[in-house]
Amino acid sequence: MKKKLLALLLAAVMILSLAACGEKKTEQPSASGEGTSTEEPAAESSLHLGYDPETGEEFYGPYYDEWSDMTDDELYKMALEEDVTINIYATSSKMLKAEEPFEEKYPGLDIVVSDLDSDEVLNKAQIENETGNITADVLQTKDVNGSVFYEYYNRGIIEPFYPRDICAHIDEGNLKYSYPLYASQAFWYYNTEAFPDGQPITSWWQIIEKNDDGSQKYQLFTKEIGQESAYLSLFASFINNADEMAEDYKNIYGKDLEYTYDPSGFAFTVPENNAGVEYLWRFTQAEMTFIGDGDELVLAVHNSTKDKPALALASAGKIENQEESGYNIAWCINLTPYTALLNTESMFAVAGCNSPAGARLFIRYITGGADGESGGLKPFTKVGNWPLRDDVEDKKNPAKLSELGARPNDIDAIYAIYPDVQDMWTYWRNLKK
Repeated sequence: MKKKLLALLLAAVMILSLAACGEKKTEQPSASGEGTSTEEPAAESSLHLGYDPETGEEFYGPYYDEWSDMTDDELYKMALEEDVTINIYATSSKMLKAEEPFEEKYPGLDIVVSDLDSDEVLNKAQIENETGNITADVLQTKDVNGSVFYEYYNRGIIEPFYPRDICAHIDEGNLKYSYPLYASQAFWYYNTEAFPDGQPITSWWQIIEKNDDGSQKYQLFTKEIGQESAYLSLFASFINNADEMAEDYKNIYGKDLEYTYDPSGFAFTVPENNAGVEYLWRFTQAEMTFIGDGDELVLAVHNSTKDKPALALASAGKIENQEESGYNIAWCINLTPYTALLNTESMFAVAGCNSPAGARLFIRYITGGADGESGGLKPFTKVGNWPLRDDVEDKKNPAKLSELGARPNDIDAIYAIYPDVQDMWTYWRNLKK
């Protein structure tokens, strides 16, 4: 709790000015199209999520302002009076497919998509904000550990945009930290030929089980977890939900969990008798093979046998190898206490951008528009991506998101302990002989 408060206070110190939260109205931005082009840092946004120094209270999305209730037509008219070139910094090359249909739908506007990796998207936006030479109007990226939320929202580099009519079709739990484009997740894969009766595990604890002779029950394949922020965030969530982890252990094995980890060796306080920490410790000591390519991860499962069974942690989309390559693979779903965290790709408006109305018009378009039929979501419709709108049909995935056992990512709680989890993983993994 102290770390969490410290993180919030540090974020607040960085903020030069904050508006009141919740439903309070902010002054409507000008549609003159005069962007910031001086060498002075851009003015910070008056819209912030996370902390209100006036009340000392936490607050989160959805955050509704004057932009939230504007229609596509209203935004379009305003956009034509701004800089008509709308620059999108995206982490998905699929965003390029939106350029032509958007421009056909909204003549006079020009979309320029820059296909970048996540670090480039954020670093470029930060540099532009600091120098006052803002080019980006829209950012597309994901936040799995709170770094985007606390280090970009709360520093005024990006600002929230929640279109009220579309948000009415999205569960509020998925609107807390950002406005989502779609959700993805990772699964443990198993070999369907080795286990024809279905998945061999129902709990995260069973993944690291040992046989009676002390040998490891399953060969484990995964990307290098210490370099994967989404996976470290998942372990952080287990620590934050330690009671659930402890209860799950007792439900599986009929006895209380024994704590075996040594909290010494760290410059921070490791919580005592925490089932999530215990899981992290045991997992770091397991035999596992790190493979950087997701297709090779599921191939390792396909090549495994019942005598030497394997599990691999990989993105949901790798299930396509089942049909495309004939792999004997399937997802392990509804694991206890929960299968995974939802990784949400989100859309952000850039504070101080040259095309504020155009940016919001594009965000509405790419997330389906008022009725879900804009066509913007089409490039992102694939196996392993789930739409979060209740009025958009998921035609690609073999199961609905609600049937898989994942939960929204509580990045506020994860942000407070993420560095510690990363340190614990690295230190304990290095102890593995």
